[in-house]
Amino acid sequence: MSLDTTLKPQERIGRWVSVGIVAGAAALGLIVLHHTTHHPRTDDATVLANYIGIAPQVEGPLIRVNVRDNQLVKKGDLLFEIDDRPYQYALESALSAQAALEGQIVDEGRRIAALKSAVSVSEANIHSAEADVATAERGVDRAQAEWAYASNNLQRLEPLLAKHFVTVDDIDKANTSEIAQQEALRQAQSRLLLARAELKSAQAQHEQAANAVTTLEPLINQRGGRDAAVKNARYNLNNCRVYAPFEARVTNLTLSEGAYAHLGQQMFILIDARRWWAVANFREGQLEHIRPGMRADVYVMSQPDRRFSGVVDSIGFGVTPDADVIGTYGSGLPDVQRTLNWVHLASRYPVRVLVENPAPELFRVSESAVVIIRGR
Repeated sequence: MSLDTTLKPQERIGRWVSVGIVAGAAALGLIVLHHTTHHPRTDDATVLANYIGIAPQVEGPLIRVNVRDNQLVKKGDLLFEIDDRPYQYALESALSAQAALEGQIVDEGRRIAALKSAVSVSEANIHSAEADVATAERGVDRAQAEWAYASNNLQRLEPLLAKHFVTVDDIDKANTSEIAQQEALRQAQSRLLLARAELKSAQAQHEQAANAVTTLEPLINQRGGRDAAVKNARYNLNNCRVYAPFEARVTNLTLSEGAYAHLGQQMFILIDARRWWAVANFREGQLEHIRPGMRADVYVMSQPDRRFSGVVDSIGFGVTPDADVIGTYGSGLPDVQRTLNWVHLASRYPVRVLVENPAPELFRVSESAVVIIRGR
């Protein structure tokens, strides 16, 4: 006879209930293990957002601070204003210098046009003087030929006077003609010298006028510098008013109107309210079950019963090594620890989860959170 047949019905039922409880507990444990393995969760998470430090690009006294600490501002809202009078004066000075340069370019253009006209006139004078020289040279040649003829005629007639082939009157006429032609030659030579002097003077005037002609290039090359000065002055003037570059939360504001804003010195922080992340630190053994694009649930400690949807954005690939485990590296030899840690803790890597429906009134930088990976 078996043992079961000797048991009472109540004992038999109790035994089966115990077996069922143990089997259910084991099944539940397997289900929980599978769920936690394929849907990792961690309460080692922090809420983060991008933030920037607001620093002026010009300096001067603050005449208006248009925001309060922890205020939510919209894109384009005026944050603060710096006294713009010095920068307005600088812009007016740059515009005046630019206008003066343009006026100088116009005046120089007119002067150059007049000089070019003078060069044209001098070229015409040179052509005229060259023509006069050529005419005078031909006149000298003609006068020299006529004087030579008269001189030869006088020399031919003088011996004939003794033989009474010619009269004294013929000799006088020939002598007078020779003297007249000689004087005409001297006059022609004088006209030639004068014409050559006038040609040389015209050439000198032309050279002087040509050397005086300049170009507008040196002045035109200054336009870029004057234009850049105007743009820089206008840029500085516009930077006297600082506007919110995006929807953000103002924080760490500790100044007021009348304070002096220094160039590049941070005045307060703007937390980008458009995107919020939960950065969750998962053990390295859990990373194989996490991929970018997976759905996730995010809970913040300020309201733990409210669930926020998220998407895994990226998974970290590096953390600072533990010096107690691997030692340290320096300029010399590696410093390896001589102690042995019997318990090795798994490294944790940050997983960035983009929150899809953040609540502006709940999400704060460095707030504690819980992240559960739901899978695809």
